[in-house]
Amino acid sequence: MLRPTLFLLLLLGLAPKGNVQPRPAKVDRPTQADGEGPSYTADGQLKMPERYREWVFLTSGLDMSYSPGGATASHSMFDNVFVNPAAWRAFQQTGTWPDKTTLVLEVREAQGASSINRRGHTQSPEIRGMEVHVKDARLKGGWAFYEFNGAVSAKPIDRPASCYQCHESHAAVDTTFVQFYPTLLGLAKTKHTLGAAYLKEIDPAESKESK
Repeated sequence: MLRPTLFLLLLLGLAPKGNVQPRPAKVDRPTQADGEGPSYTADGQLKMPERYREWVFLTSGLDMSYSPGGATASHSMFDNVFVNPAAWRAFQQTGTWPDKTTLVLEVREAQGASSINRRGHTQSPEIRGMEVHVKDARLKGGWAFYEFNGAVSAKPIDRPASCYQCHESHAAVDTTFVQFYPTLLGLAKTKHTLGAAYLKEIDPAESKESK
């Protein structure tokens, strides 16, 4: 039970506050325990995230290519990108990705006329490709790419592969192509987390706006 004097001070807002420290904002960190962080086999292979379609959807691209003279695919393809929810929530607070971030790139074929659709494209039920990008402090370089072709686990793609060089040279935030994630790019600008390599590539006026 509070002493009368202390109770009165509390009512008047005069109780001593010297020992009261504000709590820092909590930043969500994905972990294996919550089912969101990366999970590995005994020999270090990444297990395919089975429930990734319950994660946060970031973007969808059609026939994207990073090579100026790249060959055109015989069929149009959609790229769908998902990220684990805890990593997405942390990005909302910090403008960058926490350790154990897991991004999934799912490739589906673009289909034409079907059912009542007469124009444009829909996505095929079949998955044509799958790639996972993981941030883990235990990995060489802190990030690794994994390619899944129907497998339940995969080894990291060895460095120096072109995918690492491309992301490190052109990515907007922490070796990830946030410039193609419409719900996150503006946030990264506000948080001032856009990378120097990306800022060099964009319009000078936009670059000044981002600083």
